Amino acid sequence: MAGPTVVFPGKSVMKSRKISMWCAALAILIAGVFLSTIPASAQGFKWWQSDSFTRELGLTADQSTKIEAIFQRTLPVLRTLKGSLDRAEADFNQMVEASDDAQVMAQVGVVEAARSELNKSRTMMLLRMRRVLTPDQRVKFVMLQQRMRDRRRAGDDHKR
Repeated sequence: MAGPTVVFPGKSVMKSRKISMWCAALAILIAGVFLSTIPASAQGFKWWQSDSFTRELGLTADQSTKIEAIFQRTLPVLRTLKGSLDRAEADFNQMVEASDDAQVMAQVGVVEAARSELNKSRTMMLLRMRRVLTPDQRVKFVMLQQRMRDRRRAGDDHKR
């Protein structure tokens, strides 16, 4: 069952639906652009090379080497997928101005599929890295991540 129809003053129901669809597509794009432009420092860092992390986790040189190898193997794939996402978003931006709603919505699907592939590859990389850690190190790692998030939030609170 469809929800209530909202008609903007001076607009027909069809135009109102078209405006609503454009707004939805724009919201999806903005969310995607925001997520893809988060600086690397906010997304993470090479924790396996951090003195404090390696010390607190008890990470061995062998573990660090294995995790770095996983990262290096995955990095070209992530870069390729990020390029695909960037191209899909650029195509979307051009379509918003010149294409009909069906084409724009189809491109939204392309953009989101590209974003999904990038996220899946990153998630698999992180899973492989996690498997290098012992169960105790995994618990400590989660605690260290939480501590870092808490510190960032505390720093953000002081900036306001």
